[in-house]
Amino acid sequence: MDLTRFETMDTVMLMSIVNMKLRDEFPSLSELAKYFDIDTVALQTKLAGAGFEYIPEQNQFR
Repeated sequence: MDLTRFETMDTVMLMSIVNMKLRDEFPSLSELAKYFDIDTVALQTKLAGAGFEYIPEQNQFR
């Protein structure tokens, strides 16, 4: 799944995909953002709009 158009994705679906990628493929949010060439702050802001917050210790959004 390509996350370069995350701004237009459904927020809950986006959170699910990002968490799956963090669990299975990337050791950190910054590595995921670097790979997909997306802005970490913009991604966190989009997900925060639906009440999700990144928890670095767990490497996931909740």
